[in-house]
Amino acid sequence: MNCVQKIKVADEDEGIRLDRWFKRWFPDIAHGRLQKWLRTGQVRVDAGRAKSSTRVYPGQTIRIPPMGGVSGQDRKPTRKAFEISAKDAAAMRNLVLHRDDHVIALNKPAGLAVQGGSGTRRHVDGFLEALRFGSGKRPCLVHRLDKDTSGVLLLARTAAVARQLTASFKSKDAQKLYWAIVVGAPRPQHGVIDLGVAKLPGMRGERMVPNTKEGKRALTNYRVLDKVGRKAAWVAFEPLTGRTHQIRVHAAEALETPILGDGKYGGREAFIDGEGIARQLHLHARVLRLPHPDGGIFECVAPLPTHMKATLQALGLSVQPEYDKFMQLDVIG
Repeated sequence: MNCVQKIKVADEDEGIRLDRWFKRWFPDIAHGRLQKWLRTGQVRVDAGRAKSSTRVYPGQTIRIPPMGGVSGQDRKPTRKAFEISAKDAAAMRNLVLHRDDHVIALNKPAGLAVQGGSGTRRHVDGFLEALRFGSGKRPCLVHRLDKDTSGVLLLARTAAVARQLTASFKSKDAQKLYWAIVVGAPRPQHGVIDLGVAKLPGMRGERMVPNTKEGKRALTNYRVLDKVGRKAAWVAFEPLTGRTHQIRVHAAEALETPILGDGKYGGREAFIDGEGIARQLHLHARVLRLPHPDGGIFECVAPLPTHMKATLQALGLSVQPEYDKFMQLDVIG
């Protein structure tokens, strides 16, 4: 197409990054070309300059420059076809922990990405059509979990609810409690980790490192729930900030007890040999609590995945009801 296009952001694209919006609607546009457009101000959001990381919201207008040279003539925004089989649709519906007129909560399995990316063809975002449940619109994402992390993933069923939930996550009204099995036993057995993290320069993919000077501040409450001597421990983590891979970095670097199966941050030390002990990442988003759009407090608890249950049993660790409680620890000012 050899003319400027101005496209309104749809409800289903609530809160996604601008580069992901282009990937979704204009898959033929190369990443480098988009970056050049952004640097030179040819792509704009509501007439203002934007970056790859700019979040877009329903009703905003995205300006797209002439696309001469992009494969396909008279290119219109068309979302990549994503066919959902009956088997996949049923599998997605089986993940539902809670559903009402405003939200849907899933128990995301480990290994399933939340959003697509380079080489990622199967992801929650691509399966959301299966979760309409009679609604005229598909639900939308309001937060994310790492691909290899399991547990509670909340979806909004309308754009208005998405705005409310997004605000809750940004304002820290949302509380998250994670369960993890770590290699070694943290000392002391409870406390607050205050260690900044930053993205490792020049690293392909996401990899964070401790950085107290240039990194963003990251705070995490933690409590040892049970342990097997110095071999392994079951730990509850309550992140008070939302940095990328925060819990994984804090476990490996601050506590020096990497999460079991986390070779990215723990290397060889993140694995334990033994019958029944899985090699997958043992990090689970156990509880999510936040204000419900209809009033009151919404709390959802996700059952453990099979591989974590097996490892707990193999190590002789047991589940207690009080382990789901949020921590009331003093936060460093």
